[in-house]
Amino acid sequence: MTDAIVAEGLGKRFDEVTALDGLDMVVPEGTITGLLGPNGAGKSTTVRLLTTLMTPDSGRAEVAGLDVVTRAAEVRRVISLSGQHTAVDGNLTGFENLEMLGELLHLGRRRARTRADELLARFDLVEVAGRRVKDYSGGTRRRLDLAASLIRTPAVLFLDEPTTGLDTRSRMGLWDTITELVAGGTTLLLTTQYLEEADRLADQVVVVDGGRVVARGTPHELKREVAGERLEITVAPGADAAAARAALAGVGTGAVVVDDLGRHFSVPVDDGVDALLAGAHALRAAGVPVVDAAVRTPTLDDVFLALTDKDQEYSG
Repeated sequence: MTDAIVAEGLGKRFDEVTALDGLDMVVPEGTITGLLGPNGAGKSTTVRLLTTLMTPDSGRAEVAGLDVVTRAAEVRRVISLSGQHTAVDGNLTGFENLEMLGELLHLGRRRARTRADELLARFDLVEVAGRRVKDYSGGTRRRLDLAASLIRTPAVLFLDEPTTGLDTRSRMGLWDTITELVAGGTTLLLTTQYLEEADRLADQVVVVDGGRVVARGTPHELKREVAGERLEITVAPGADAAAARAALAGVGTGAVVVDDLGRHFSVPVDDGVDALLAGAHALRAAGVPVVDAAVRTPTLDDVFLALTDKDQEYSG
């Protein structure tokens, strides 16, 4: 598989602040990579460098096989970027914005109009297509901005927190659009403040902190590496807590943790399904009545908190 994005030792400083400190990243062609990290971690700086909006102080990067410094103009012709803030003209209608962009990208007037209609329908904007954008709500402007980034189907698409401000329906619609694009061969680098978004969409997740990559892997790999599965059991009121702890000790791979009431038990396990069955059997044999039993899989929230400074605010 060809690599669509390659970054090696990227460094960037702003006065006394180091935004990137030797960042390395590889994004295979036709995949989705989620770029996560706390505020100031270097995510947006990485996107700006890869999209030629800035030049690195050190290191190198290629996008679609093109050096982002020496072949910047060529890079811009094969990528598209949707940033955190809308970039459409408020004095034009939604249709006029998309039509104008299509003509600027040399689609030709007829194709530009057809493409505008296609995108208005895809992003549920048909009803507001004839209204001036300055009268749109924030979420509607965001959808139009995303549509604008897809006027020309890019080889590599950069989405910087694309669903901020969108309602659930619009967010899920965008997820479907992203999936379709990648299935058609587009490569996507996504920063997001919604960890479940990266969990659902990303083929790989790259976690950045302090301007460096601190972890990478599939969502599943990161979850298992940082925090494995746990068997969680709630027993009936008045149940023998000591007997429950002893029964579960033989099921897990670590210490059994119990709450102050002696009713909720948690223990790390290797194979959640087998452990659930074994735990239920052991508790039944010990005469401990069970109210609830489940295997908890760690989330990307758990991964994020484990890998980064827990006192920092998360922002995609």
